[in-house]
Parts: sequence; structure tokens; C-alpha cells
Amino acid sequence: MHTDTERCVRAVQSKDARFDGWFFTAVRTTGIYCRPSCPAVPPKPENMTFYPSAAACQQAGYRACKRCRPDTTPGSPEWNARADAVARAMRLIRDGVVDREGVPGLAARLGYSTRQIERQLRAELGAGPLALARAQRAQTARLLIETTSLPMADIAFAAGFSSIRAFNDTVREVFALTPGELRTRAARRSPDAAPARTPGAITLRLPYRTPLTPSNLFGHLAATAVPGVEEWRDGAYRRTLTLPYGHGIVALTPRPGHIACRLSLTDHRDLTIAISRCRWLLDLDADPAAVDDRLRADPLLAPLVDKEPGRRVPRTVDAAEFAVRAVLGQQVSTAAARTHAGRLVAAHGQPVDDPEGALTHLFPSPQQLAALDPESLALPRSRRTTLTTLVAALAGGALSLDPGSDWDHARRQLTALPGFGPWTVDVIAMRALGDPDAFLPTDLGMRRAAAELGLPSTPAALTARAAAWRPWRAYAVQYLWATDSHPINFLPV
Repeated sequence: MHTDTERCVRAVQSKDARFDGWFFTAVRTTGIYCRPSCPAVPPKPENMTFYPSAAACQQAGYRACKRCRPDTTPGSPEWNARADAVARAMRLIRDGVVDREGVPGLAARLGYSTRQIERQLRAELGAGPLALARAQRAQTARLLIETTSLPMADIAFAAGFSSIRAFNDTVREVFALTPGELRTRAARRSPDAAPARTPGAITLRLPYRTPLTPSNLFGHLAATAVPGVEEWRDGAYRRTLTLPYGHGIVALTPRPGHIACRLSLTDHRDLTIAISRCRWLLDLDADPAAVDDRLRADPLLAPLVDKEPGRRVPRTVDAAEFAVRAVLGQQVSTAAARTHAGRLVAAHGQPVDDPEGALTHLFPSPQQLAALDPESLALPRSRRTTLTTLVAALAGGALSLDPGSDWDHARRQLTALPGFGPWTVDVIAMRALGDPDAFLPTDLGMRRAAAELGLPSTPAALTARAAAWRPWRAYAVQYLWATDSHPINFLPV
């Protein structure tokens, strides 16, 4: 979008927050870059230059605006809506792959050479993978500086910097303030919001593009919560997280204009990836205007969209975990699926301490489940085979469901496994892989909703009608499910 100068100028002049994260405005006369909705007086059009990423702005020598703080915008919705190499690379960079495995590791996961990935990212984002990862490290550093009382040296390495000097230089370059000045400025701005003193506790806001309807999002997560791993407590969805350097517990609370997020981490190096996975879980980088405009064009869906616009697709923090849970939930009720998953967790999950709630375990990894005795599972024999085959494929690396997965390839791999029919494959594509066009025409709730609204109720006819909803059929599923009185559609009380 950043190449459409006229459209970008209009968005900046109208301070349109819908475009935050889509592009960034660099102002030649001040040397700063802003989000489109920056509250400052818009600069003259001839002084504006538009970039597709914060990293591109930083490489061009611009610093972040201290007023609108452009690094706190929602991410571009393109990276979650596309399946090409650039989008897959961005999802992996956001998941911390470059910091942990370097550019060669990123390229290997995508099946390209480092030169090809570098060229494609520069062409579309104006910056290579190292610069994009550096911009993400700067954002993580700012969060830790402003929301914790950690020593600066600890923050430097927690944010992923290789040295304190690189940390200091990057913070000064990006924010035009030293780390100490950033902390002092944050304390003056919010004198009552002192940095958290609980070890590992970080409180922050997760922004999103409005509107957002939280009922089905949090209702679904609460209604399907696995005992010991997830819970709804005091108006917040809480769960344990398995992370590269340790584990964590997150509490997510819907608020007007943002999601309140409280993270307790055993290792602060996991902050970036924890935030990324929480945003993915709640689909916070979606573009509700684009989704709702397409669905509203269908006269039978329009009343549902107008009633509660901005529905998101509830996803997962761990794709392998969700795949296992999808198998456990085949042809059983929500309560039965929770029971099966809870037993698996109690038997194989790693125990954790939760002084603030009732969370007890991490969900077991495929490697931990690889040695389970199938006879210990209270499941039909065919489903035991489905589960053990899935776990073996995930543990052995034959099946990958990570953020950089090729959606079509993953679908083919899942379909080849015993016991994986269209419903299971598509629900994993929707909630684990994040395919915004995943569709569930055989789902009973979908068929009931379709019949009630006057839509075709047979899978083939419904699929044909839904062609007009593409590429947002996963969101249409949320609107159709919402016509039911199932607990997944309501915020818990």
C-alpha cells in the first residue's frame, strides 16, 4: 500500500487508525517516522515519504515518533492472510526464528536460499531479515525498559542483543533517547504505573484494529479450556505457555480499544515470542474492515455482521497442541474433549507453579507424547491410531505446523494421516495454521446456522455459495456459529 501515495496522504491527513501497521510515514523535515493516526499536525504532503515497515524507516535514518510510538501499532494484516514466502517469513521472524537460528535457519525453514529470502523481503518490505529482526528487538527492549525494573544489562540480552553496546546504540538510534531516558520518560508519563516488581511479571497493552467483538473470541477459549492448562478467572483468559527458553503464564483481558496482557515468564528472552503468540491466538492483526465489507455484501450475512462487527478467529499459541486437541475432539462433545485433554495433561504434562490461579501444567509436547501407551487412552481404537500417528509425525519432524508452514502442503500431509477427514484438516487449518479462508461446510453447527438463515445446508451447496466470501470464509464461520446458543459464543460471567 505504501506505493499508493495519494491514498497514504489521505489516511495521514484524516488520522485514520485503520491503516496503522499497513505503512509508516517518514517526515523529511523532522527525521521521524509515525503511524498514520499520529495526533500531531500532519506534515505537508511534499515532506512525506512512505515505507512498508518500521525497519525500512530505521534503515533510511528516521527515528520513531515519541508521541504516536509507531512500534506499538498492530502488525500488518497481510502477513496472516497470505501464504507466500514473504508472509511465511514474516510470521517466522515475528516468532523469533532469526534471533534463535539466524537468517540461514529462516531460509532453511522456508526452503529457499538466504539470498532469495533477502531479495524478496527487501523488495516488499524495504529491509532484510536482520533489519526486521533488529526492529523487533528494539520494540522488545522498549517494553522491558518501560514495564519492568530489570537492570539494563539484563534487558539487553533478554531482548536478543548480542552486546550491551549494540543495545544502547539501537535504542538511541530508534528512539532518540538512551535506555535510561526512556525509563524516566515512561515513569513521568504514567507515574502510577510503576514497573512490576514480581519476578518475570510484565503488564502491557495489545493493540488491535477496531472494531473487535470479544464474545466469541474469549467465549470459545473459555468454553474449550483444558483443565490445568487454561482457565477463565476474574474476567481474564489465563493459560500456560511453552516457550523456547522456558515457560510462562499469560492473562488476557478484553478492554475497550486494547487487550490487557499480563505475562509471567521464567526467562525474559521469551517476551517477543510470547507477545507474538498471544496476538496470533486472538487474531489481533486482522483487518476487520476488509473482512466485514466482503461478508456484508451477502444479504443473508449482512445482519450478522452489522449486529456484532469485528469478529476474530480464535486461534492457538501452539499448533501441535491444537492438532492433538482436534483429534481428541473428533465426534465428541466439548465437555468430553476437555476431559480427554485434561487426562493427557495430568499424565504427561510438565507441572508448573501458579500462585495467582489454578493452572498446574504445560500441555505436553509431541516428544513427550511419543512414548505414551495407546492402551492408556480412553478412546476408540481408530482414534488412538489417529492420535499416535499424528504425534509420531510431529515428534519426528515429518509434519510441521509452525508459523512458516506452507498451508497447502500441511493440508496434504494431514489428509494423508489415518483418521483425518475434511473437518479435522480444516479446523486445524483455521485455528492452528491461521488460514483465513479455511471453511467447515460439514460442521453440524454450520449446517444448522445455514438452514436457519436460508443458506444452503448441504456441504456442496454451502461451499458453492461461500465462494463469494473468499478469502475470508474462516470469519464467515465465526458469524454463522454465533447464531447458536452454545457457550463458545458468550463471554463467561
